[in-house]
Amino acid sequence: MKKSIKFFIRKYYESIMWMILSVTALIPSHIIRNTILKFLGMKIHNKAIVYGTFHIRAPFKISIGDGTVIGHGVTLDGRNSIEVGKNVNFSSEVMVWTMQRDYNDPFFGAKGGSVIIEDFAWISARAIILPNVTIGKGAVVAAGAVVTKDVEPYTVVGGIPAKKIADRNQDLQYSPADGRGLPFV
Repeated sequence: MKKSIKFFIRKYYESIMWMILSVTALIPSHIIRNTILKFLGMKIHNKAIVYGTFHIRAPFKISIGDGTVIGHGVTLDGRNSIEVGKNVNFSSEVMVWTMQRDYNDPFFGAKGGSVIIEDFAWISARAIILPNVTIGKGAVVAAGAVVTKDVEPYTVVGGIPAKKIADRNQDLQYSPADGRGLPFV
């Protein structure tokens, strides 16, 4: 009997959290969105920007650093933790997953691990980052890439699965959140 009550409470809590996050994603002010996300336990720096229409799971296991911008429609699956460094740019519709189904499990169970994205990384539009991955400092993930393995610092990766296609300049001094070129709230 106790097990079914705990299950019900957990499902009720998850449903309420999903509703709060869904409504928060539609609020037309990143200041208000950030405040609500902080209230829900996300560690988000005051100078970070989270654009609307996001999909977030387990915000209390997500950390976002100073000067980072999270673009429109980004999915952040924090169930196994996501740590995003300083001055990182997420373009629109990026997906970061920390859990996935185990295709070899006879019961289709889940497995996963944390994702770390280091300072000055740029994750371009519609890129997908899978569990247990570290994106190195200054690395670039090209649009549409699927990252299944760690990305070395200052490298550019692209494709499915993502492979190194170039090196990046190491003299990076920008902040995506400094207000230049940000036409949306």
